[in-house]
Amino acid sequence: MDDLAGFLRTRRSRVDPAAVGIPVDRRRRVEGLRREEVAHLSGVSVDYYVRLEQGRATQPSEQVLDALARVLGLDETEREHLCRLARQRQRRAKAPGGRIRSELLRVLDLVVDAPALIMDHRLDVLAGNRLARLLYGRSIPGLNTARHLFLEEAERGLYAEWEHCTLDVVGHLRLAAGKYPDDPRLASLIGELAMGSERFRRLWARADVRTRTHGRKTYRHPLVGMLELHQENFVLPDESGMELLVLSAAPGSPAEDGLRLLAGLGADTGDAHPVADARVRD
Repeated sequence: MDDLAGFLRTRRSRVDPAAVGIPVDRRRRVEGLRREEVAHLSGVSVDYYVRLEQGRATQPSEQVLDALARVLGLDETEREHLCRLARQRQRRAKAPGGRIRSELLRVLDLVVDAPALIMDHRLDVLAGNRLARLLYGRSIPGLNTARHLFLEEAERGLYAEWEHCTLDVVGHLRLAAGKYPDDPRLASLIGELAMGSERFRRLWARADVRTRTHGRKTYRHPLVGMLELHQENFVLPDESGMELLVLSAAPGSPAEDGLRLLAGLGADTGDAHPVADARVRD
């Protein structure tokens, strides 16, 4: 699903030659750096770098990877992704099974004033509290946020910053594809998204990777209006591939009032406990 050669090609196409001391003129037709320029700046032979981009070179050293990361201007997330892709042939991680411990569901039950979700590396929502269900306006089991974002046109209006959200989702799935290249369910999801969304195809071709541990998330809810929330991602232990996401509102903010109103609107549903996908619950 993801490969070292493709990642290197997209990264070098984005480096400004002038920024690394290479003079340019109007006759230059290459976007970004040429292969031989990357090789020279990294201190490796042109032949070796060409073999890297063609997928014919294996086991590049840490020194080579460090040099490539420096020349290509990679951030920490991109550098880790580069190293992971370089080691794929030696260590191919098995996709985690995604079982949720009953103790985690009790933790969700304790979060009553903010939407809270447990999500796996494929962005399948495995469990959520009552406010999460009310926020999305649907049952939690079976919800995949990438599919919801790209393919369910009627739901697009929920995301007030839709274009930014798509960048985050594609960047996350790129990282997941690098970690779990042999995950058939992940490959199927990526294929489905590529077939159904032109924007997903364009963003996927850029090979950007992103990790987000916290930040603003704004929703346009059809019943309570704008909800500007703060998202915190907590990676769960035991290499489960799962994260706990909590969407909180600032004290005294309109979003806090909106969540309180949303909770009141759903008070008669009788859904007072977290909902989990039965396939992943202990």
